[in-house]
Amino acid sequence: MHPYNPELKKFSQQLRNSMTDAEQLLWSRLRMKQLDGLMFTRQKPLGEYIADFYCHQAKLIIEVDGSQHSSDDSIEYDRIRDDYLESMGLTVLRFTNSDVMDNIEGVVEVIENRLNNLIISKVNVDWSLHA
Repeated sequence: MHPYNPELKKFSQQLRNSMTDAEQLLWSRLRMKQLDGLMFTRQKPLGEYIADFYCHQAKLIIEVDGSQHSSDDSIEYDRIRDDYLESMGLTVLRFTNSDVMDNIEGVVEVIENRLNNLIISKVNVDWSLHA
């Protein structure tokens, strides 16, 4: 389990109740272990941040970004945030709202491919530890 700032817990609960249309659409494809039998959670506090979606088994974070993420300041903030989360051993995948709304099948395919790569990498590491 990854540590998190407990002050984020209440805010993450509020975010679950006010998901964007794109987040709701993607959640409809991630929930109930629909992708490779892996469990995702939504609005998961991790460290000092809240991930839109998180799969613990694959250590994969999925972010769905609105137009506010296209400003120079937001791009830099997201880069710092991603670096922090990756330093915790996590992988971050980012999609825009329009990616999700206009091409949900393509988004799901990218996620499935990344999940497969992450799970295969983890299995290879686990096997090398036992060799």
